[in-house]
Order: sequence, then structure tokens, then C-alpha cells
Amino acid sequence: MQEVVPINTTDGTSRTARVARALSAEDGSVRLQAALAAGSDPDPGFLETLVERCAVEPDFFVRDMLSWALTRLPTEATLPRVRRELAAGRSQARSQALHTLSKIGDRSAWAWITRGMLRDADDEVARTAWRVAVVLVPEEEKEDLADELAGQLGRGDREMRLSLSRALIDLGDVSGPALEQAAAGADPVVAAHARATELLRQNPEAGFDAAVEEAKRIVALGPERAAASAGEAGAQEAAGTEDGAGAENEAGTEVTAATAKSMESAKTAKTVETAKTVETAEC
Repeated sequence: MQEVVPINTTDGTSRTARVARALSAEDGSVRLQAALAAGSDPDPGFLETLVERCAVEPDFFVRDMLSWALTRLPTEATLPRVRRELAAGRSQARSQALHTLSKIGDRSAWAWITRGMLRDADDEVARTAWRVAVVLVPEEEKEDLADELAGQLGRGDREMRLSLSRALIDLGDVSGPALEQAAAGADPVVAAHARATELLRQNPEAGFDAAVEEAKRIVALGPERAAASAGEAGAQEAAGTEDGAGAENEAGTEVTAATAKSMESAKTAKTVETAKTVETAEC
């Protein structure tokens, strides 16, 4: 049976101690319930416990609930404590601190997002830094951020590249020049990622994988040859449609001719048969 750990008690145990115990329970559902309870009935005394648990919590959903609980506390106390985690040695502590900053959304934290974080060797830290940077960046610094993010095009696996594309797209039109410059570079991997991102920026309905394949084709053939190739493919498709229609019409003509011939033969046969009948009757 699942253990339920109440936060409000009268047994002399402090609420903070009860939360800490519940958040370290073996059962993930108990930890999730504890994080939810801490956010539903916020208490500044929970701050340290919540931040410390963020650094070690293995379950994604519990971590997200912990960040939500932190957003429920007074920002004047939460922000300085979360900022300390940005320099932590544990990568999860850094990424979760960044995630919490994105949830709080206080733009004063923009100054804490360094280039080192945006280029962090740990993929999860870097991805989270990209997201929070896009949320917090002032309008006048968006262009510089776009240049910084574009410098990492081609990094990592599919999910990593998709995250970077989304960040650049979320910056809006300001990312256009940075993507154009990267697309013209010598590195085909970077160029393809840049073109795929631009294709998605122009057409958000296009899927990422389809955009990547189209971008690879453009990089391989060059923009002019790729456009010509696409035109030829369209012309061939149209010609195929016309040929199909012509064949259908020709087949229809042949059927009509055959039908007419058959009717004529039947008519002739009937005439002959009638003549024979008359001739027999006369005899």
C-alpha cells in the first residue's frame, strides 16, 4: 500500500522535516505527492530542501514538480538560492536551476546566463540554457544571442539539434542573418542544420526530419541545381499526369471504335438472318 506522508502534522515534527523525508521516499509517487503538497501550501522553510532535491531527483516529473514548487515561493529568496546552483559541480543541479529560472521568468536573471552555460559540455545543461536564454533575453540582445546559438549548429544528435532549431526559431526574424551565414559555410553538417532551421522558421508546419532531408539535398546539389531539380521533378510529374490522361482518352477511343464495329457486325448478321427467313417463307 502506498505511503502517504502528510505535511501538516501535530506530532511535533517540523513541516520542513516531513517534506524532506517524503521527498527522499523510495516510491516516486510519494515524492511527487510531496512536491505537489509543498507547492500547494508554500512555505519559505521548504526552499533549501526543494533546491537540494532538484540536484539528485531521478524522476523527470518529480523534478518538474519541484521546480513548480519553487516558483510558488517568494522570488526575493528563491532567485539568489537558485543562482548558487548554476555553479554547482553536478550537471543536473545546473540544468534544473536553469529550468527553474525559465519557470520563474524573472528577466533580472538574464545576466546570470553566461556563454559558458550556453556552450556547456553537458548536452542537457546546454539545451536548458538555450531555452531559458530565449525566455529571458532582452530585445536589444537577441541578435547577439542568435549569433551565439548559431555557432553551435550541427552539435549533437537529432534531439539536440531540434532543441537548438527551436531556440533559434523562437527568437524570431532576428535569427535569419545568423542562419543565412551558417548555411553558406563550408561545413556541410552545419550548413544543413542551418538550412533546415530556416525552412522550419519559414514553414512551422513542416516536420523537422523532412526539413533536414530537404536541407541536405540543397547543400549537396547547391541552391540553383536543387531548385532546377525540383522544377524538373514537378514537370515530370505533370507530364506523367498528361500522358496518363492521353492514354485514357486513347483507350476510350479504341473502346468506342470496337463497340461501333461490334454493333455494325450485329446489324449485318441480323439483316442476313432476316433475308434468309423471308426466302424460306417464299419457298
